[in-house]
Amino acid sequence: MDQWDALLGRLGVAGHDIGRELLARWGEPHRRYHDLAHLRAVLGHVDELAEHAADPDLVRLAAWYHDAVYKGTGTDEEDSAQLASAELTGLGLDAAAVAEVARLVRLTAGHVTDPGDTNGEVLCDADLAILASPAYSDYAAAVRAEYAHVPDDAFRAGRAAVLRHLLDLPALYRTPQALAHWETSARTNLATELVTLQV
Repeated sequence: MDQWDALLGRLGVAGHDIGRELLARWGEPHRRYHDLAHLRAVLGHVDELAEHAADPDLVRLAAWYHDAVYKGTGTDEEDSAQLASAELTGLGLDAAAVAEVARLVRLTAGHVTDPGDTNGEVLCDADLAILASPAYSDYAAAVRAEYAHVPDDAFRAGRAAVLRHLLDLPALYRTPQALAHWETSARTNLATELVTLQV
């Protein structure tokens, strides 16, 4: 909560209760990967990459909201963006800042950024940092657990499509630091999982 309160303070607004509600969302029992640990990790990676962002605090705010709504559906990012827009507008945050946070949240649906979108690059790289982790297999297992309601064949097909999409990107990471330190490991992890899905 201290991070949340300090962030809003720097942005000139206050919303302690909304912060508590966000933490409750991130702590929902059905979450296995998109949980409080993921939120903490993404915020930490945003801090690592912050010098690249045009407005690091808006990126941090988007990180708080990027999976605030998580039901494992195709509308989660849009629903999270709408939640951010409604709550941040209610707090009195500047309209342009609210629009930027919502835009950033929506970017996490496909992790595709336009050239020069440094805020988007930082958020997307922070969100995808797990792909380069030595704990990648734990991440993949947690994602499968979140989709336990999906039959194996359908999950494997859907997951393989996601992995292929990521591997087809010219680069997984856009910030120089992430590209230099995470790209090779992430591609190895993704390719390894893809092979296991096709067995």
